[in-house]
Amino acid sequence: MDKKLLMRGSQVIGEAAIRAGCRFYAGYHITPQNELPEFMSGAMANLKDGTFIQAESELAAINMVLGASMAGARAMTSSSSPGISLKQEGISFLAASELPAVIVNTMRGGPGLGNIAPSQGDYFQATRGGGHGDYRTIVLAPAYGQELADLTRKAFEYADRYRTPVMILADGMMGQMMEPVIFPDPVNLSELPSKLWILNGAKERPSRIIKSLILSPVAMEEHNWKLARKYEAISGEIACAETYMTEDARLVIVAYGTAARIAKGAIKRAREMGLKVGLLRPVTLWPFPGRAIREMSRLIKDFLVFEMNTGQMVEDVRLSLEGRSNTHFYGRPGGVVSTPDEIGRVISSLYYRRRLEED
Repeated sequence: MDKKLLMRGSQVIGEAAIRAGCRFYAGYHITPQNELPEFMSGAMANLKDGTFIQAESELAAINMVLGASMAGARAMTSSSSPGISLKQEGISFLAASELPAVIVNTMRGGPGLGNIAPSQGDYFQATRGGGHGDYRTIVLAPAYGQELADLTRKAFEYADRYRTPVMILADGMMGQMMEPVIFPDPVNLSELPSKLWILNGAKERPSRIIKSLILSPVAMEEHNWKLARKYEAISGEIACAETYMTEDARLVIVAYGTAARIAKGAIKRAREMGLKVGLLRPVTLWPFPGRAIREMSRLIKDFLVFEMNTGQMVEDVRLSLEGRSNTHFYGRPGGVVSTPDEIGRVISSLYYRRRLEED
């Protein structure tokens, strides 16, 4: 039987990254994700082929990751909300150059410097690319300790498969919470598919170039359409969501990450009261699992979006529903963490109001 380890969320990501073959990490300290670079510094020191760099800034860190990716390494960086903003130019360069990398955002309250409490205020930034130009990043939203491990491995697999940056979107609570986790066996780096595009010296082959500077508008247009075709393929292949008690539901909550955990507790309480409520939890925030929501709308006419912000994912839910069902929203921004009882009261109010309208 696989051994369970009790670990803090940020450390889970670090251990999973090492086991996924990450051999280069560059980062800059910022609360509440400092346990991750701390863990990586020790883990990389114990690997003969591992590199850890505490960069002089967030800008330096993301560009170091870009260089390591060009050389073929599985590379990762991490930060929290203000630091991720500083990395956006580099993430845009990664996407334009079609370079794989994993970026971890342990979100905190904002905007501005904000605070160090858990928040989900970076949804727009993460799912819309975040930086300049026409590009996307795959965004994964773990909700549990085990998912932090599983989705970290998937992040590296997706990054290499699609040659694109992948973001793991967590939050301060998830990064600090300790839970038991079972890790998969480490990957064998020698068995990973060869990267025939990397820059590793041209003594025995023609020279290669990786760049994002394309001065010809016609060539730049074609490159943008190439990226768009790739994003379309990604959308059809990896969109994922979890459902919970939706089989007979009359009201479905849509939430991700920590908010989904809170919502699940509220749903259990609502079910004890006889209220038919379920949960749809997007696991991929981009590509967004819109098809799953649309299919659900054939039977369910009310969706309650719960986020730890003023309302961001709610826009994707509305776009997915295309007017087929009613969309409601409840949010707590700035680092305030709701309780299941609080969400339960929102559910009860909406549920009984709808029942009165139907009667």
